[in-house]
Amino acid sequence: MPPLVRTLTVLAVASAWLCRSAIGAPLPGHPYPGVLTLSVDLTDPGQKIFRVHEHIPVRSGDVTLYYPKWIPGEHSPSGTIDGVTGLIITAHGDKIDGGQIESARRVEWRRDPDDMFTLHLSVPPGATSLQLQFQLLSPGAGGEFGQSVSATPDIEDLEWNQVLFYPAGYAARRITVRADVSLPAGWRYATALPGVSASANANATVNASANAGAVYFDPVSLEQLIDSPLIAGRHFARIDLAPGAAVPVHLDLVADHDSDLKLTDAQLQAHRNLVTQAKALFGARHYQHYDFLFTLSQNTGHFGLEHSQSSDDRLYARFFTDPDTYVAGGGLLPHEYVHSWNGKFRRPAGLATPTYNVPMRGELLWVYEGLTEYLGDVLTARSGIWTAEQYRERLAATAAGMDHRPGRSWRNLQDTADEAQVLYYVPNDWSSWRRSVDYYDEGELIWLDVDTTIRELSAGRRSLDDFVHAFYGTDDGSFIVKPYSFEDVVRALNGVQPNDWAGFLRSRLDTHATPAPLAGITRSGWALSYSDQPSASFKARSKVRNELDLSYSLGLTLSTAADSYGKLLDVLWNSPAFAAGLAPGMTLLAINGRKFDDERIDEELKAAQAGSAAIEILAQNLDSYATVRVDYHGGPMYPQLTRVAGTVDRLADVIAPKAPVPD
Repeated sequence: MPPLVRTLTVLAVASAWLCRSAIGAPLPGHPYPGVLTLSVDLTDPGQKIFRVHEHIPVRSGDVTLYYPKWIPGEHSPSGTIDGVTGLIITAHGDKIDGGQIESARRVEWRRDPDDMFTLHLSVPPGATSLQLQFQLLSPGAGGEFGQSVSATPDIEDLEWNQVLFYPAGYAARRITVRADVSLPAGWRYATALPGVSASANANATVNASANAGAVYFDPVSLEQLIDSPLIAGRHFARIDLAPGAAVPVHLDLVADHDSDLKLTDAQLQAHRNLVTQAKALFGARHYQHYDFLFTLSQNTGHFGLEHSQSSDDRLYARFFTDPDTYVAGGGLLPHEYVHSWNGKFRRPAGLATPTYNVPMRGELLWVYEGLTEYLGDVLTARSGIWTAEQYRERLAATAAGMDHRPGRSWRNLQDTADEAQVLYYVPNDWSSWRRSVDYYDEGELIWLDVDTTIRELSAGRRSLDDFVHAFYGTDDGSFIVKPYSFEDVVRALNGVQPNDWAGFLRSRLDTHATPAPLAGITRSGWALSYSDQPSASFKARSKVRNELDLSYSLGLTLSTAADSYGKLLDVLWNSPAFAAGLAPGMTLLAINGRKFDDERIDEELKAAQAGSAAIEILAQNLDSYATVRVDYHGGPMYPQLTRVAGTVDRLADVIAPKAPVPD
């Protein structure tokens, strides 16, 4: 690997890539003059207030500052400008306006009337720097990604894009920032940033974790800083996932309690297997060290966000100690890990923008996210985090969900990628008709289709693994971004197995046919079917989500949480529940004259299956109550995969572990 940490860049197309800022001015190729410094005070986690001081070298004249708007991995203009408060900007210099020596002069700023993330100000003559002071109010409950809770009395998750402004007119990779943080006494932290030290002049130790205080980092590009979040907490553990390897990989944990930091030997081995299986799959690494920054809490948001040399992963507190939570969330870390190759190193050209205020285009998210979903689940099984049966149970749930998408008749999969910047924040109700970020799950089915087609056409000699190795396995040790287009994907697939891949993919992306693309499952020797008993994985997911999923029988999903018990979370379009007039937001109070009980619902479905009477449901809709009749007699129905006799079991081949590749 190269001896110096490389910052992310955007690969030049032809002789140059002319990039434009959000206001249309060309971005010069030269670096920003001077080094920005950023100090973040995180010593007030209880009040969820991050206090920021920023220094920006400037020259006199008009200046435009950006607050990051389009956040990589979030695929939307989701910057948390609404959390920025108390912003005061002062100019500093020896002789401002030619007058006496002044330490500071307040500078008035004006928000752009068309773009709330842009500030305009005028720097007085003689000033050489701007000092910004403000607070970020960490979001409250709810929301996706940076919109969700990032601070509790025991945990802080710092996303650098939330605590800085940067000068317009320069690519993020050409702006240098020196950052430091202050943490509560006794806390420990982890980050992929280089040069961690306990004081500004201390010898740097790459990717160390230490007790709190003022912690300083080496200067890096703005791009690398924002690509390197930090987690800190009162309860912390660091686990080596690649002991003795030339390229370190660590699992860094912060949690609500020390008891949540304990892994079993089997869990530890499975996550170590994940590292070796990823290396065997891709053939190269695009990090110099990697950190899973894993937050385990009931009090923060729950999601994952990819970065080149780390991932910001947040799940429920008892992930390692409750078997159901472990199964339900086991695919998160593998998914975000795959993104180091697919999404960070290789990225759709429309998402490889030069700054965080240039709009992103998501038309290839069925590759960025869909292929990552497929490979992440495959690696979850190959590493042993999931058993083969659990992998099939998860695949069955994915297939059933996508096979019950009547919204496909008006919105094809391509449109879900095109509108991604909106769909992450739409309500969850009427999802089967509205459609949301289906390029994850339906994308997984498409890539299984691609994989099994390659295996079939090549008589088992080649697979999607060969495409992955060729497309992502170049330039070992480099994390310089290599953008790709649809044509690049098609060309690489044809290099593995000649076929009309452009037509193959477009027929699945652009179709309005209502069945899901299940050919990959069929070609694997399995069939989607339904049982009157939920699989163990299906039950685990329902438990963790506090929901009862009756999508494939009555056509509805209910909350089982104590504070919203019986509330309809969603209703399947054109289902029996839909036909009866039920809708999301209503509350189910009783079934057939008895108080609703989620543990006995299957009894009611089986009773209706044996007779002809409709199921009577008492439902509350705001201040109104009504009894509706659901004409359903099919009994309980839960998805499963059934083996087709006399066929090749290609799923077994897909998830078979690969031989480890030595460093």
